Amino acid sequence: MNKYGFTGIFKAHNGKRDELAAILLQAAGLVSTAKGCQQYIINKDANDEQVIVVNEIWDTKEDHDHALKVDGAMALISQAMPLMDGRPESREFEVLGGKM
Repeated sequence: MNKYGFTGIFKAHNGKRDELAAILLQAAGLVSTAKGCQQYIINKDANDEQVIVVNEIWDTKEDHDHALKVDGAMALISQAMPLMDGRPESREFEVLGGKM
């Protein structure tokens, strides 16, 4: 399959998770049409009321990296940063297969 996968784990300040989720959903709408975007899903952690998890699948890592340059992406990042409790965690992976 040879797709690039990325997971971002964002911890919001207390009471700010929904606001952070709204910004990340805007980002999903913005990059969902970017070259190579196969999946961009925003999830609330079922066990931690401060955590949002973003799962992404791209044709290539380069497509993923280029999505950060889409018009409006940096503005959304600027809005999200003050809502986060620390830097996001991330994981990169190679997609082996399954249903998308």
